Amino acid sequence: MIRILLLVDCANDFDRNLLRGIVRYSRENGPWLFYRLPSYYKSIENGERSILEWAKTWKADAIIGQWNDDAMDLLKELNIPVVLQNYRHRSTTYSNLTGDYEGTGLMAARFFAERLFRNFAFFGVKGVVWSDERCKGYRGEVERIGGTFHAFETEKDNEKNREALSRWLRELPKPVALFCCDDAHALTISEICKMENILIPEDVSLLGVDNDELICNISDPPISSIELEVEKGGYAVGKLLHRQIRKELVGPFNVVINPIRIELRQSTEKHNIKDPYVLRIVKYIEQHITTDLTIESIVGQIPLSRRNIELKFKQVMNTSIYQYVLKCRVNRFANLLLTTDLPLAEIAGEAGFRDYNNISRIVQKMMGGSPTESRPRRPSGQSGAFPTRLFVF
Repeated sequence: MIRILLLVDCANDFDRNLLRGIVRYSRENGPWLFYRLPSYYKSIENGERSILEWAKTWKADAIIGQWNDDAMDLLKELNIPVVLQNYRHRSTTYSNLTGDYEGTGLMAARFFAERLFRNFAFFGVKGVVWSDERCKGYRGEVERIGGTFHAFETEKDNEKNREALSRWLRELPKPVALFCCDDAHALTISEICKMENILIPEDVSLLGVDNDELICNISDPPISSIELEVEKGGYAVGKLLHRQIRKELVGPFNVVINPIRIELRQSTEKHNIKDPYVLRIVKYIEQHITTDLTIESIVGQIPLSRRNIELKFKQVMNTSIYQYVLKCRVNRFANLLLTTDLPLAEIAGEAGFRDYNNISRIVQKMMGGSPTESRPRRPSGQSGAFPTRLFVF
């Protein structure tokens, strides 16, 4: 029986989803035996040295988890496969569970840019790879499109930093698109905004990462968040680790967890659209996307001629009303494809498409594959999504 020592916390959705993927692989290819040490293991007497002795005594076949940089060389004593959940930087010696952090920041920037924001801000942790690279991806896209960028990065959460963060939030130009390195930091922003009478989403449109249901819904209003393919990453870790244990794979590997979609909640309902007619059209389209929308029914909401409305919309949104409707429908189709087990024809209907053959052609063009190819494979008896492709529109 394979024995895996887990130095992984279970306090958040990321770690729990990671473990779900690992456990699922073990059940399909086991039996495996797991032993999980709590997050405070580093503070016990002799710290990491005690963990090494326990791993030897228990005869662990592999280790998955976080590890202090200054004690990393101790792992060489074990001579077993090790996968590190990186924090400050990626290991050059051991296998890494890492992520497309820059791509996550890029997704956030494009999301806000589509809502016509010009002021962008980032709140994160200084000196840790996942926060630094999310900031880099976000900032790079903001600078490319000519937006203004502001950042607040801290090493510790204390009263002094909270006062500085409150001042920073008050001084930010409004409205502002604020991207946080994770949901916990987004919740901090939400709490401070509440105390400072800064309105979300009217003044601050707030987006986090991890889609931790509990953290996002504690906030008032609930926080929109980028969802990551963590469970798929956990499954990949189990598979590659198994190959190392069986001596089929030599040397360290990287498992990269990608962003897959944005779970929309009230914290990002704000569109930075100055023209009231265009804003009314956008809201009308989003509220009626599942119905038989026509150009006539849309322009009928505005007391202007069709030509004037279409020109005004194109000028503000840089796309036609028809293309905007199509993009909204494809986004909804992609979201349902990732998060439900509904038949494809039913998903097409839920996204407002009435011709399944037509949606197949559109998805082929915009996603680079047919709906069947784009849909994630799901293990039998499970409802979680394991996407194989990242959809960005």
